[in-house]
Amino acid sequence: MSKILYKPLSLVFSVLGGLLAGRVFTQLWKAAAGEQAAPQATDESRTWREVLIAAALHGAVFGLVKAAVDRAGTQGVRKATGHWPANG
Repeated sequence: MSKILYKPLSLVFSVLGGLLAGRVFTQLWKAAAGEQAAPQATDESRTWREVLIAAALHGAVFGLVKAAVDRAGTQGVRKATGHWPANG
């Protein structure tokens, strides 16, 4: 039962986590670089360093938020059903 409940909720958690991660990254980039948007890899006017730092921060934020949202969702389902739903 807990796996059945978890599947649709995990999709919702993923979407919400992606939105949250995007906002967190945008705010971090504004604070760190003083710019509204991170550089795109194809922007000729940006340096390798700027592009790679932005990509690394982006990946770290999305990975952290995804793990936190997945863990919280799984624990929420366990609390509601008494069973740990995701085993891999």
